[in-house]
Amino acid sequence: MTGDEPSLDPADWGELRALGHRMLDDMLDYLDQARERPVWQRLPDSGRAELRTPLPRAPGDAMAAYEEFRRLVLPYATGNVHPGFMGWVHGGGNAVGMLAELLAGGLNANLGGRDHAPIEVERQVIRWAAEMLGLPPETSGLLVTGTSIANLIGVLVARTAALGGDVRRTGVSGARLVAYASAAAHGCVPRAMDMAGLGTDALRLVPCDAAHRMDVAALAAAVEWDRRDGLHPFLVVGTAGSVDVGAVDDLAAIARLSHAEGLWFHVDAAFGAFAALSPALRPLLRGIEQADSVAFDFHKWAQVPYDAGCVLVRDPARQMAAFAQHSAYLRREARGLAGGHPWPCDLGPDLSRGFRALKVWMTFKTYGADRLGEIVEHCCAVARALAARVDREPELERLAPVALNIVCFRFRAAEGDLDRLNAEIVADVQEAGIAAPSTTIIGGVLAIRAAIVNHRTRFADAEALVDAVLAAGGARLRGRSK
Repeated sequence: MTGDEPSLDPADWGELRALGHRMLDDMLDYLDQARERPVWQRLPDSGRAELRTPLPRAPGDAMAAYEEFRRLVLPYATGNVHPGFMGWVHGGGNAVGMLAELLAGGLNANLGGRDHAPIEVERQVIRWAAEMLGLPPETSGLLVTGTSIANLIGVLVARTAALGGDVRRTGVSGARLVAYASAAAHGCVPRAMDMAGLGTDALRLVPCDAAHRMDVAALAAAVEWDRRDGLHPFLVVGTAGSVDVGAVDDLAAIARLSHAEGLWFHVDAAFGAFAALSPALRPLLRGIEQADSVAFDFHKWAQVPYDAGCVLVRDPARQMAAFAQHSAYLRREARGLAGGHPWPCDLGPDLSRGFRALKVWMTFKTYGADRLGEIVEHCCAVARALAARVDREPELERLAPVALNIVCFRFRAAEGDLDRLNAEIVADVQEAGIAAPSTTIIGGVLAIRAAIVNHRTRFADAEALVDAVLAAGGARLRGRSK
């Protein structure tokens, strides 16, 4: 920096380099020593107050900021890198993916468009994803924040396919579009209908069978009823790994019905997509290769650091029709940096996009698809062992079949409010730092939900969860009797 010309580069690169090496060592230690910490602990009120400061106006010190991070942030994170984290479907991340984030941050590439290597890396990741699920090589797609946005893109592409490109100019008024999803579908599906301007009332939630899968006969009846009523069915959303119990819809049957009825077939496979990497589990996804679009997350079972969602669309022209637009200042050229058409911004809503693909690319290049498939199989084996332990314990009751990696159960007592008791048990176990299950509602009652997603989770961690639930439940019952 010379004279009055400002810059954010450091005056002393050596000093910053030393801080960077310390940060890297500290974070590698954080991953290496995950088992030695509590799964989760609450940020104290004093820490919250300390973080609530006015906007910094004057320059500060990077070392001081890092020390504040180590003291107030690092010990109080969500905890999903810990093997005892089982509450929500959060992947555990991986060290190579973390390093890739550093590389991507250094490049600071905008993947909205233009002709540069980072976009080719993302295109390769999309080709790999299509190959994994059996979709055609020409399948298009994008990396996005997560499956919520990927599902929204799927709904928007289906909407444009149903109504034509003019819907982007005239809107959906009077179209009377209706879509269908399982009653067990993730809440982001109705939200996508909302954000697409179709309204949540236009989404029919189809009943599930005893295995928590969409009832395909009920789906067929709903489509027929809506057509008779003068409505315009346009989309069916299948689920591969339901949010509550991990159930996988009969995707092949849904695909046949969707194609016979001329409906867009979209699959929400947020975490279940990666069952495709396991020879033993892949048959559960039969039919996903017939989908018109698929949404899923690399940051779940593929163990890529957050965030890394993905949407795939079988017909690239359909995806382009839903999003492509042209502005004078974003002219596509035949050569030079403005080449590389089509640009990623032609396939989705974002113009400014980070280099998410690098951590996915490096994760697959380092560990390989087969190793990731082994992780998926192991998680399911741990879940089955957890379910078997629950079934052996007279004080516990399993509330749903185990389709993949999620076990729903509860502590049962002779009398009292079991929903409240189980909610308190979950909070007790979380606050003890032993494990981090979550809760959901199964069959009208509150369940303890354990989702085995982290590649670090072992059979012993599942045993520790059950031991902690039994101990917390017993302590609660003894407290009531005093």
